Amino acid sequence: MSWWNPWRKTQVELSLAKQRRVANLTPGKAIDQTPLKRQRWVIVDLEASGLNTLKDCILSIGAVAIEQGGIPLGKQFACTLQRADQQVTESVLIHQLAPSKLAKGIAPATALLRFLEFVGDSPLLAFHADFDQRLLVREAKQLLNYKLEHVFYDLALLAPALSPQLEANPCSLDQCLSHFKLNILQRHNASADALATAELSLILLHLAEQQGIHTLADWDRLYRGLKQRQQQHFSF
Repeated sequence: MSWWNPWRKTQVELSLAKQRRVANLTPGKAIDQTPLKRQRWVIVDLEASGLNTLKDCILSIGAVAIEQGGIPLGKQFACTLQRADQQVTESVLIHQLAPSKLAKGIAPATALLRFLEFVGDSPLLAFHADFDQRLLVREAKQLLNYKLEHVFYDLALLAPALSPQLEANPCSLDQCLSHFKLNILQRHNASADALATAELSLILLHLAEQQGIHTLADWDRLYRGLKQRQQQHFSF
C-alpha cells in the first residue's frame, strides 16, 4: 500500500537562482542573553484558505519588524500569493481576497522566499502562533524544500500571563486590542493585523521587563513554562 505524501504532492522545481537564495537563508537565532530591547523580532500574520494546516494554503503574508524597542518605518513585509485556482470560500470572504486578486499575486515560492529573507534569524511572534508555524513549516518544505526551524512565540498565551487583568487565557487579538485601548482601523487583513500585533508586542515586551524578564533567554523560559502548563491542562 502506498501512502499519500503531503510534502511530495505540491513540491516544485526551483530555479538555480532560487536554490542559491534558499541556501543563503539565515538559520533561526539561538536563544541567548540578548536584551529584549536589542532583540530584533518579526511579527507575522497569515491569511489562509481555511483552518486545516494539512491541506489549506497561505493566501497572504503580513509581517512587521521590531528593532531597538520600536517599529521602524519601512520595515514591513506584505504580499498576496498567487492562487489562481482558489475558490470563493467563507475564509476568502472574511479576508476579502477575491479570486481575481489572488490570480494576480506573487508566485508562492517567490513570496515565501522573500518573507524568509525578511525574517532573517529573528524569533517570530504571532497570535495563535501554532497555526502560522504549521502552515509556514509545511509550505516552506513543499515550495522551497526548506526546513523552517525558527522559534515562534504565541502572544495569545503570553498576553494574559504578562497582564493578568485579561480574562481569557489564551485570549483573542480583539480582546487584547480592546484591553490595551489600541485603535485599529482595519482587521482580518494580514498587513493590518501584523501591525496591530506589533503594537501589542511592544506593550507586552515592556510589561515583561517590568516583571524582571530582561533577555531573550528569560522570555523563552517564561514561554516554555506557559506551554508546559497548557499541555498539562489539556492532558487532563
